Amino acid sequence: MKNFKLYIAITYGLIWAVGCVLWLSGADYPSPMGNTLVSICMFFPLVATLICQASSRQPLLRGIGISWKVNRWWFLGWLTIPAIVLLTLLFNYWIDGNHFTTHSQSLQLLCNNMHLTPVAALTVTFLFGMLAGATINALFAFGEEIGWRGYLLTLFRGRPFFIAAIVTGLVWGLWHAPFILMGHNYPQHPNLVGILAMIIVSIPLSVLFQYFRLKSGSVIVPAIMHGTINALSSMTNLFMYDYNDLLIGIPGLAGFLALLVVVSILFLYDRYISHERLFTSHINL
Repeated sequence: MKNFKLYIAITYGLIWAVGCVLWLSGADYPSPMGNTLVSICMFFPLVATLICQASSRQPLLRGIGISWKVNRWWFLGWLTIPAIVLLTLLFNYWIDGNHFTTHSQSLQLLCNNMHLTPVAALTVTFLFGMLAGATINALFAFGEEIGWRGYLLTLFRGRPFFIAAIVTGLVWGLWHAPFILMGHNYPQHPNLVGILAMIIVSIPLSVLFQYFRLKSGSVIVPAIMHGTINALSSMTNLFMYDYNDLLIGIPGLAGFLALLVVVSILFLYDRYISHERLFTSHINL
């Protein structure tokens, strides 16, 4: 419990310090400065992990799931993200079909910037997002995942899978609060409602990332998944106009429902096919 409190104090303290710097400087978000600081903040869980391990005299970055032993779960985790994107698009239409169009301003702007047809532009955007998600985006996401699904998960040894995933999801979602208040993910709701929405969607994401972390045996897998979902997230809004950001896209209700579908499928797989049954087990690292 002592290490848990220390980890939370460091990660929250650092991100709120950055938030205060932005507010006091009068910088806008999103902006070049704001985007740069958000990228830097993704390494704060790594910093907290190093400090906590050092304070407990543990070998740095040992025993927290850094493994390059590639197995099928690496690819399954990576390919799960486009499935979530597709489901989110379907839920976008189901939730707010009146504002769904194949001629949206966002899509037209993308096509104009790339000088491509809609199909070609979407294909290039998707392929680039998948590549970026597994490389440069994954590097930044690793800064977070080494903390959330790496070190923090070790503090839940012996605890039920869902307890670890839900608590981590709550802490992880609330951690974003300073930037949510500046319009990150919910530009229409830079307030407590946006923070609550971020917490809600972070819980099924936490379950998903934690499951693949344990099945793959490596924290690198959720880093790739995290990086890829960040890269492809904007695609879920390309066919929408005048939409409510609490309802549409991966951070909204559509994404939440898409994640519930994927987590439910994993639960059924885990319950009836897998021999490990992680969902109903305790954390054993």
